[in-house]
Amino acid sequence: MSERLRASDLALLTAETPRTPMQNATLEIFEPGDSGFDYDALIAHIADRITFVPRYRQAIRTVPGRLANPVWVDDPDFDLGYHVRRSALPRPGTLDQLRELTARIMSRRLDPSRPLWEVYFVEGLEDGRVAVLSKSHQILVDGIATVDLGQVLLDVDPGPRHLVPDDWRPDDEPSQASLVLGAIADTARDPRTVLTTAGSVLGRVGTLAAGALSNRRPTPDSPFNVEPSEQRRVVLVRTALKDYRRVRRVHGGTVNDVILATLTGAIRSWLMTRAESVNSGRRIKALVPMSVIDEDLEPTSLGSQVIGHRLDLPIGEASPIIRLHQVSYAFKAHSETGRAVAADRIAGVAGFAPTTFHALGSRVAVEESQGVNLVITNVPGPQFPMFMAGAEMTETYPVPPLQPGFAIAIGVTSYDGGVYYGITADRDILPDVDVLGACVRESLDELVDSSSDNRPRAPRGRKK
Repeated sequence: MSERLRASDLALLTAETPRTPMQNATLEIFEPGDSGFDYDALIAHIADRITFVPRYRQAIRTVPGRLANPVWVDDPDFDLGYHVRRSALPRPGTLDQLRELTARIMSRRLDPSRPLWEVYFVEGLEDGRVAVLSKSHQILVDGIATVDLGQVLLDVDPGPRHLVPDDWRPDDEPSQASLVLGAIADTARDPRTVLTTAGSVLGRVGTLAAGALSNRRPTPDSPFNVEPSEQRRVVLVRTALKDYRRVRRVHGGTVNDVILATLTGAIRSWLMTRAESVNSGRRIKALVPMSVIDEDLEPTSLGSQVIGHRLDLPIGEASPIIRLHQVSYAFKAHSETGRAVAADRIAGVAGFAPTTFHALGSRVAVEESQGVNLVITNVPGPQFPMFMAGAEMTETYPVPPLQPGFAIAIGVTSYDGGVYYGITADRDILPDVDVLGACVRESLDELVDSSSDNRPRAPRGRKK
């Protein structure tokens, strides 16, 4: 029997616009080596693993007359070649060319009549590398029924592996009449379902609309709260995890604190290049989705839930160390609730969990971003190499979506000794977002320079 969309998923679909497609993406770069990793190998690999995420072969069908929520149905014409696409950069392709391609792909909406995901195999990068860009709609990844496809594609060693038996055959697509009869039958079993679902959807859509309206108004506090256009820019920044650990070792706190302090300093410097005021006391309000363990929240397949944590980034503070301590203090209350999930536990989730956690963070941001200037998702990943069809992944960048009323979003993933920033921005509103990427590196350097080994060491404090 077809499964109906939950109220939260329907609300996401209802709130989506051409300017704000609700789709997460991850850009990964690989060294093929002698693995033979090419487009055909990727097709075969996804064909093997897609059995773990059956929703990736399902599409949404609307009930005539909207008598009930739409349903997930098997796509009778499912074509893996349509969803897994081949692209190339002019050799030798640079990272700048790759991010331009990524921005164009992120600007396009997914086809609502088909399963809501795409993967691009990008050839032509310098030094013989290749990239894989995966894009999934937010309703596809809920951490309950479905995790992100990227989580099941990566392995801890190059293999080879036994293929997963898959005798999938699509169920017959329901006719319009059967969709209506199914809606009537569901209503007869529980008449309250229709009213409850309708009320929940209306409430969620109202919440999303109120958030969009409140964030549309540009404020003197931030240039970020502007309704985006349909076109995107993408900035990618690679840094070394050892630098964050060095700062943490000297000044205390967590790696997460250092990352957020780095972003605070970067935003401060970037605003200064725009001749904007960064007077003492000025702050940027950020929403940072965080993993928690809470028995009152809906359980997930990941062992934890994701909630929004509001944080004031002290961009008016000139001292990088004081900024770090202020960020660390702001997160101290979260850790002391006893619900916070340790970073090593998140990193230890089976497969490559950051793709799923970023998707869940984006879902949280849709509902909880009212009154903030910026959404930042930061997810720790495994600190060892991972492989796709035998090829080693050397870099991984989250590419978060823009929410209604926001011109920028920032995602961060740590992996195998690196910390990778993915910044999505509106192409017209923030044409100088490349400068913000450069400021991330400069802000981190400033913190590292303040953490020379001859300085007194602070207590270790919380660990990450």
